[in-house]
Amino acid sequence: MLIDRRALLQGGAAMGMTALAPLPAWAKGHPDDAKIDAFVKANGFAGTILRAKAGKQVYVRNFGLANIATKAPVTTDTVYGIASISKFLTTVTILKLAEAGKLALDAPIATLLPGYRPDTGGKVQLAHLLSNTSGIPNGFMPELKLEPDLVTRDIGTAESVRRFCSGDLIFEPGAKFDYLLTNWFIVVAIVEAVTGKPFQQAMREITLDPLGLAHTTAAIGTENQTGSALSYRTVDPVVEWPNPRTPVMAASGGYFSNAGDLLRVGHAVFDKGFVSPTSLKALRTVRVTEQDYSLGGRVRTMTIAGKPVEAAWETGRTAGYRSLLAHRYDTQESIVLLNNTGISQKAIDLFADDLFGAAPRA
Repeated sequence: MLIDRRALLQGGAAMGMTALAPLPAWAKGHPDDAKIDAFVKANGFAGTILRAKAGKQVYVRNFGLANIATKAPVTTDTVYGIASISKFLTTVTILKLAEAGKLALDAPIATLLPGYRPDTGGKVQLAHLLSNTSGIPNGFMPELKLEPDLVTRDIGTAESVRRFCSGDLIFEPGAKFDYLLTNWFIVVAIVEAVTGKPFQQAMREITLDPLGLAHTTAAIGTENQTGSALSYRTVDPVVEWPNPRTPVMAASGGYFSNAGDLLRVGHAVFDKGFVSPTSLKALRTVRVTEQDYSLGGRVRTMTIAGKPVEAAWETGRTAGYRSLLAHRYDTQESIVLLNNTGISQKAIDLFADDLFGAAPRA
């Protein structure tokens, strides 16, 4: 039975505190209820918690407010900033381009991006960008300190790559993990170069529309996607947490989505053959062991009933938005958590472990 319940803010929750609504008689008794209620209470969680099997929702609950000022409640359709889960969506698009013969993961980026410096571009492969191991320095953050409005200005993809992504290598490609925006600025440029289309259009045509992700789109500048939860730094007192983005940041963290769309893409990619077996193997192969990082996301190995169990583990954190898409390869079980009040990402990860029945992390 699909359970869809809403815990609204009541009484003193007018300032944004999460309250647990009484469960109707038909909805009582699900084995996850007690642990979910405890998690929500302990963390002041507002957002959506969804569980699914083979792409079908089997349990979903919504808590708190999407907009404290208007008292608009969170619903299953509410969209959130998904931050680094954007990297996963971008990687799926790259893999589809590879399947179409437009590029290769092991291609030096100089062969994919005309005009990029040949010395660095001859060493760094596309897969290094997708695994955050390129060695290309982050020229964006130092300039952002000098020009804070860079985060909202569109200076164009080519100029962004020239200004922020063209410095000398700080380590040999593949030698280290360095989680930098600038890897993904170059990915945006490569997608545009090989498709001849703006990045967001290419994403829409190659991945989002074919999967029917109607609630997933990039939100650029200071505006949020229509129907999205606002991002909060604190709820008592109420302090919003702006999340401005420039277009070149779309691949690394600029997308918004909802629980249903994230469930759909996870099931399509990992279970239903949206990508080829070769592409699926690339997504499931860990390239940075100490980070559990593959391409555009992580592969987590849990211990369940004394046995190792692998799951795709896509997470995102930006401003007050927190997101998780976790998917067991063996049982096709999915967990989606979305939050707009900036709770601990570690708390979300550990809670997902608990829902899967995994042993505590070492």
